[in-house]
Amino acid sequence: MSQWFSWFLMFWMFVLLGLFAIGGYFMFRKFLKSMPKQDGKSDLDWQDYYIEQTRERWTDEGLALLDELVEPVPKLFRDVARRSIAAKIGELALKENAVKITQDHIIKGYIMATPKRDHKWLISHLKTKQIDYSAYEEYLKT
Repeated sequence: MSQWFSWFLMFWMFVLLGLFAIGGYFMFRKFLKSMPKQDGKSDLDWQDYYIEQTRERWTDEGLALLDELVEPVPKLFRDVARRSIAAKIGELALKENAVKITQDHIIKGYIMATPKRDHKWLISHLKTKQIDYSAYEEYLKT
């Protein structure tokens, strides 16, 4: 076996080990979300509950805004992000006993469901749509 082939095998072994570690990390995160909490339901069960309870409260404009907000997420993860954000929006709507989900619920839910690094994009998107975001400053800072 030649020297370069040995180095190639070593390199390939580390690449595969790294890829397996990354995949295992994401699988473990999904496993933790499916574990039941104190109330007997997992985070994924609660997501499904909030989505099902608020399905009829969504308007076409609200769904279009949600689709616009999750557009920067890579296509591979977009459905998962959309479901988790929709669940947070549904949770807010249920807590407020809202008859329909409004733009206010969607923006608040997006802020609460996404990491802080995504908020800059949200602000710029709201500016381009000429939506005043001053009412959400307190949510953006936390």
